[in-house]
Amino acid sequence: MRTMPAASTPKWNRLEPDERRTQILASAVRLFGDKPYAEVSMSDVAASAGVARGLIHHYIGSKRDLYIESVRFLVTVPPIEDVHLPTGSLEERARGSVHWLVNVIETHGTAWVSMASGSGVDEQIAQILDEADDLAAERVLDATAFDGRNSDRRIATSAVRAFGGMVKAAGREWLVRGTLTREQVETLLTDVLVTVLSTAQSMTSADDAERS
Repeated sequence: MRTMPAASTPKWNRLEPDERRTQILASAVRLFGDKPYAEVSMSDVAASAGVARGLIHHYIGSKRDLYIESVRFLVTVPPIEDVHLPTGSLEERARGSVHWLVNVIETHGTAWVSMASGSGVDEQIAQILDEADDLAAERVLDATAFDGRNSDRRIATSAVRAFGGMVKAAGREWLVRGTLTREQVETLLTDVLVTVLSTAQSMTSADDAERS
């Protein structure tokens, strides 16, 4: 009996479940970022990830489930414990925080700009984006050592969420329109974040004075 050459048999890399899931989501993010939802098939994602289509259903579920988890994977900012951020002045801490955020954006490129904008999304996706914005704001405040509590923290969180809108706009200018370089984006966002945090501190101080 003639045997088939070993090279003709598909070989999949053996990965842990979390690693395999991350591999699938990373591929899905690239495809959903490049094409409209309707033009991305599960077969496309499977081919891009180098896995059997059945594995996508096993690890994630339907195409809708895949899209939802891709958005969540894309917009969730990593814990600040995973990176080294500078201490020192507010400007130094803001610069380190912005550098960290820009690294997150660059990891996903134009897919981040496309999927994080939230234009025309349904209620479920909008909720994921809102939760991601809240989490990102909290992590920026932690990274910049904002020491307010309770109502002070809420005011500062709202201010940094507003700053998040500029982060998304600056990302578009850099990655899509090409009108700004990465260095210019970091400089711009650092200056704005310093102003936002200083203003938030002034607002909370004014509230404290009114309450006393």
